[in-house]
Amino acid sequence: MHINTSPKLDFPDVLIEPKRSNIPSRDLPLTRTFSFPHSGKSWTGVPIMASNMDGVGTFSMAKVLQKRQMMTVMRKHYGFNDWMKHGNDLNWNYVVPSTGTNAIWDPEASDYRLLKQICDRWPVKHICIDVANGYQQNFVDFCKRMRDEFPEITLMAGNVCTPEITEELILGAGVDVVKIGIGPGSVCTTRIVTGVGMPQLSAIMACADAAHQHKGMIIGDGGCTSSGDIMKAFGGGADFVMLGGMLAFHDESETVSNGSVSFYGMSSEDAKKVHGAREDGYRTAEGKSVTMESRGPIENTVNAILGGVQSGCSYIGAVRLKEVCLRTTFNLVHRTHNRVFGDE
Repeated sequence: MHINTSPKLDFPDVLIEPKRSNIPSRDLPLTRTFSFPHSGKSWTGVPIMASNMDGVGTFSMAKVLQKRQMMTVMRKHYGFNDWMKHGNDLNWNYVVPSTGTNAIWDPEASDYRLLKQICDRWPVKHICIDVANGYQQNFVDFCKRMRDEFPEITLMAGNVCTPEITEELILGAGVDVVKIGIGPGSVCTTRIVTGVGMPQLSAIMACADAAHQHKGMIIGDGGCTSSGDIMKAFGGGADFVMLGGMLAFHDESETVSNGSVSFYGMSSEDAKKVHGAREDGYRTAEGKSVTMESRGPIENTVNAILGGVQSGCSYIGAVRLKEVCLRTTFNLVHRTHNRVFGDE
């Protein structure tokens, strides 16, 4: 047993200190250009992406976000017939197929067959390898095999939350972008069920430092409840920020029934009912389900999110998103905002 007594921070624990600025307008560009270390490819766009969750990583979502140069990591459970209906309407710079870890081990596995079909049919530029626990050796080995199988495709993989495994995935497994976050999501109960996790801001800061030393990148996945949290994630060193709950409950969720929209963790009981039990026999639920009325078109929420990040940049004098981390000073706080009329 070991006790780490150094402070670990989450988004509500800090505020970004404002800095003198000569920026005349809040209408700032939010695009960035990244060159990925292993695929050798580059990408330019707004580095805020939709999570590959039911109700978020949908074709409907992708068609809206690609107009804003934003990525959508697609939910795993579309079949090839679904892809055939929508694939030709997608901008493959901003659409990311995702897979679990049964693919390379079994050439007949559905994940692998589908991934090969997609890559053979369309110009796939990115793949996301997504598991709840990125600390298992079979996950690391799987990433290596995927790098061998798809040498010119940018690999995103996770989830993890510590710098050592981040380095291993980049240096040893050929991952270009590591997905950071164990348990911070709005419908994730991993920390409650298992007692395992890391406060998200500290995880981003430590893993970003490790990744950037080796020319890799990270995605801050989970924990954001506002555009201010997205700014804090970028300020902590995240290259990309992935959103789930903030993009859920919209007309594009594809989980709308009688005016209500459902959103659930991908390890929840509802996910098991929809997609069946996991093949590895794991039975414990690590997610919850929420149902609420539709919030309307996602475009309105996207405008609010991007506008909030632009405003945040103007407060610290960052003329480009790339400068946010360099111009961020975090102050520890006990309260971030006045709640007399609630949190909104």
